[in-house]
Amino acid sequence: MNAMRAAIVAMLCVAAAAAGAQAQRRITPVNTAATATQSRNETKNDTAAINSRRRAASVSFVDDKGQLVWVDTVTGDKWIDSLAQTSHGIPKMQYPLLHSVSVGIDVWDAAMRLFGQDYGLAGVCAEVNLHNRYIPVLEAGLGNASHTPSGGGYRYRTPVAPYFRIGANYNFLYNSNPDYMLTAGLRYGFSAFGWSVSDVDVNSPYWQETATFDIPRQHNTAGWLEICFGLRVKVAGPVSAGWMFKYHSLLHCGSTPYGSPWYIPGYGARKGSITGAFYITYTLPLRRHKKEEPEADASGL
Repeated sequence: MNAMRAAIVAMLCVAAAAAGAQAQRRITPVNTAATATQSRNETKNDTAAINSRRRAASVSFVDDKGQLVWVDTVTGDKWIDSLAQTSHGIPKMQYPLLHSVSVGIDVWDAAMRLFGQDYGLAGVCAEVNLHNRYIPVLEAGLGNASHTPSGGGYRYRTPVAPYFRIGANYNFLYNSNPDYMLTAGLRYGFSAFGWSVSDVDVNSPYWQETATFDIPRQHNTAGWLEICFGLRVKVAGPVSAGWMFKYHSLLHCGSTPYGSPWYIPGYGARKGSITGAFYITYTLPLRRHKKEEPEADASGL
């Protein structure tokens, strides 16, 4: 009886050990497709999934291209950390997305009229500064004209009419002091206006007579494209002054039975393709810029 009891106990022990071994085999990790290709992915020049033991045996530095370079302290081999390359290789925006808003007035035409220009009034603009780099712009203004050529013969008039421009500027100094900007931009301009001509003299040498007539009020719409280059500098506090030179070209302009208009509000005289603007601007910051602390070397040295 004792021998039989001992045999039963021994059999139960063997069965328990076998079950334990089987359970252990079930939870033991096995090779999968991922582990089979891991060694191939972790090559010398592809460090997207480099193992931690290789980094632990290396020191690092950032080269002049902004790349994080690791040096094996045993073999002296160098390799580039592709995970850190993106963050070091691309220049970061130094200013927040919504950096500031500005409003300004264009006094170019008002100043030019003091020097004899016989058209134009004034305009205003509003802009949003994104990262101190991209600057959407909306402009509006009023223009008129009262022009008599030097030789006389007629008088051209455009009553006060509005114009609009929409576009954006690109600031080349986006990671520098925002008090100073060097920009290039595009605008689309549009105006709906009227014009008339009076006291048109028509001479007849044959009859030796002069006839006078008027062209009644005509109505037109016009659209144009502007390419702009500008410089803005701080004057005092939030006030800055900016010069802008523009090349513009008509995209569309309606005609009338009496021909096309001589002047277009916001565009100027049709004979010219180059004009300018001078803005006095007030800027309101939306978020203060915080100077970034220099990043520590990944090696801790």
